[in-house]
Amino acid sequence: MAEIIPFKGILYNPAKVDASKIMAPPYDIVAQDLKEELYQKSPHNVIRIDFGKDKDGDNDNENRYTRASKFLTQWHEEGILTQDPAPSFYCYEMSYEINGETLKTRGFLGAVKIEELGKGRIHPHEMTYSKPKSDRLNILRICNANTSPIWSLYSSTKKTASSILEDIAKEKPFIEADIGDNVAHRLWKISDGSLIEKIKEEMSDKDVFIADGHHRYETALAFQQEMKEKGLNKTGEEPFNYVLMFLSNMDDEGLSLLPTHRIVEIDSDIHPKDILGEHFEVQKISSEGNSGEETRREMFNMMQAKKHSFGMYLTNADTYYLLLFKGSIEDLDLPDCLKKLDVTVLHQFIFEKLLNIGHYEYEMAPDVAVERANKGSFEAVFFLNKTDIMDVKDVALAGHRMPPKSTYFYPKLLTGMVIYSF
Repeated sequence: MAEIIPFKGILYNPAKVDASKIMAPPYDIVAQDLKEELYQKSPHNVIRIDFGKDKDGDNDNENRYTRASKFLTQWHEEGILTQDPAPSFYCYEMSYEINGETLKTRGFLGAVKIEELGKGRIHPHEMTYSKPKSDRLNILRICNANTSPIWSLYSSTKKTASSILEDIAKEKPFIEADIGDNVAHRLWKISDGSLIEKIKEEMSDKDVFIADGHHRYETALAFQQEMKEKGLNKTGEEPFNYVLMFLSNMDDEGLSLLPTHRIVEIDSDIHPKDILGEHFEVQKISSEGNSGEETRREMFNMMQAKKHSFGMYLTNADTYYLLLFKGSIEDLDLPDCLKKLDVTVLHQFIFEKLLNIGHYEYEMAPDVAVERANKGSFEAVFFLNKTDIMDVKDVALAGHRMPPKSTYFYPKLLTGMVIYSF
C-alpha cells in the first residue's frame, strides 16, 4: 500500500501577504523573464526559496540555496509563514477555462511515504533528466523542505475523498491566489480527525501514479538514501521518508492533459517528406487565404480524427502537413502499452529510426513553436495530439516509461500553497 499521512504544513499568512503576489509556478516552467517578474511582485515571493537567483561571488557558503534557507527561517520568524499546530491534509482546487469550457481540478495535499519506483505502489510514467534532479537535491539538502508538490493520480470509483473535498470546497478557502495564469487556486485545511481517517482508509489500497514531478520524486528518493547513509534513518518514520504530493482522483472530472510539441533540427542531407512518405500518408494543409493560426486549427482538427496522426511544419517551405501512419503498430518494436502512444511512435520510430534526429526542444504553444523554429536553427516542428490519461495508468502499471514531456497536466499546481518541512 502507498502510505499517505497528514502533516503540519507551513503556509503563508493571508493576513500579512497577498497570496496572488507570493505564489509561483513550478520551477521547470519559470523562464528568466518570469523569474524577474516574480521577484518584483513581492519580497516574499516563494521563487526566492524554490528557484532563486545566482549572484556573482557565490560560493559554498553563500549561494541561492543558502539564501533560500535564510528566507524560509526569516519569514517564519516574522510571521509571514506559519506552521499548523496539528497534522492536516489540504484540499486544493484549481478553477480554469479551456476550449471554452469551465472546469475544476480538485485533490488533496498529503505526505506520501517514499518507496523505490516500480517496486511498490508508486508508479512513474516518464523518463527524466539528471540536471533538474541535481538542482532539486540541493534545495532539499539546504532547506530541509518540499516547497513544490508532486502531482499524482489514483483511481477510486467509490470517491470517498472526492466527496469530502467537494463538501469542504463549499466553505471559504484559507487562501486563494490568481497569479495571472487565468486560474483560481484555492486551499482549505482538513484537520478534522474523522475526515482524515476516512481519506487514509480509502487511500490504503490505492496505487499512486506520478503525473507531474518525476524529478522531484526521484530527488526525494536520493535525499532519503543520503539520510540513510548518514545513519539518520532510525525508525523509518522520519519526515525525510515522506514527500509532499497532491493527489487527485482520475475518475473525477476536470483533469486536462495537453500535448507538448517538438521543435527539431534535421541534417541537411535528410529530406523528411520523402522518407516519411514511405510510412505515412503526407497531406499538405492548404493555407491559401488562411492565417497561420487558421491553418494550424485545420491541421489539429484533422489530426484528432485518426490515431497515430501527426502535424508537421517545415521551415524551408513555410508549410504544414498532416502525417497519417500507413503501417501497423504491431510492426513497431515496442511494448504493447507504448506502441499505441503517439509520443513513442514519434520518438522511437520517426525521430530515431527514420530521421536520425539528435536535437529537439519542447514547446507547448503551437504558434510559439513555429516562431522559434523560424528564428532558430530548426528545420521542422512536429505536433502531437494529447496523451490519454488511462494510457498513463497502463504504462505506469506495466513498469515502462514514456519519453520526457509526454504529458502536460493543466493547470500547473502553484509552488508555495503549502510547504512540507522536515
